[in-house]
Amino acid sequence: MKKNNKDWLTTLKKILHFITTVLMYSICLIMIIVFLVFVVNFIDKQYNLKSGKNKKDLFSAYTIVSPSMVPAINVLDVVVTMRVNSPEDLEKGDIITFNSTDYRYSGVLVTHRIVDIEKTTSGEYLYTTKGDNNNTQDSSRISFDEIYGRVLFRIPKIGYIQYYLSSILGWVAIIIVPAVMIIGYDVYKLVKTLRSKEDNTKKIDNKKENTKNKRIKKEKEGRFKK
Repeated sequence: MKKNNKDWLTTLKKILHFITTVLMYSICLIMIIVFLVFVVNFIDKQYNLKSGKNKKDLFSAYTIVSPSMVPAINVLDVVVTMRVNSPEDLEKGDIITFNSTDYRYSGVLVTHRIVDIEKTTSGEYLYTTKGDNNNTQDSSRISFDEIYGRVLFRIPKIGYIQYYLSSILGWVAIIIVPAVMIIGYDVYKLVKTLRSKEDNTKKIDNKKENTKNKRIKKEKEGRFKK
């Protein structure tokens, strides 16, 4: 029975160690990326303000919530975009994130592919976009000022973390349960350590008591011999 309990505790310890290690490295990686993006965006923002320019963020990240770009980009993928400084830098086939004026997406940020580019007589660039999974193009063309950035890469399914953390079940499963397990294991180790110290103290006291009794016994035997 004791052996089974010991095996179960060893397995639990390995699981907790794996969970805490993964969580720790994941959190550290996310924090490093967020910090670097914040620093780069802050430096870029300050430089632009000193130059009298008010540009959009150099880097941004967006969680995809519709299947309009499947299979290139799936629902709950996260896309990382980089600001485009000149209209000439965009080409057909580029995937961009922009403020849509299409009646289907009006007022929200959309990530679609450029399927056509037109330059007006006044020199303004107008972009026609379409979701890879949509049957028709977006009904309205967009100007360069409405574009937030060109997609650099996507991080598959990481949006699920955001989705689950925003729900009670996800919060409990990802945060509360591991935290309770870790705290419970720490409490178990603390109790075990305290018991071990108590047992050692009792052993030392018993040893001292036995040594004292032996010494008294020897003293008595010595008196009788005299």
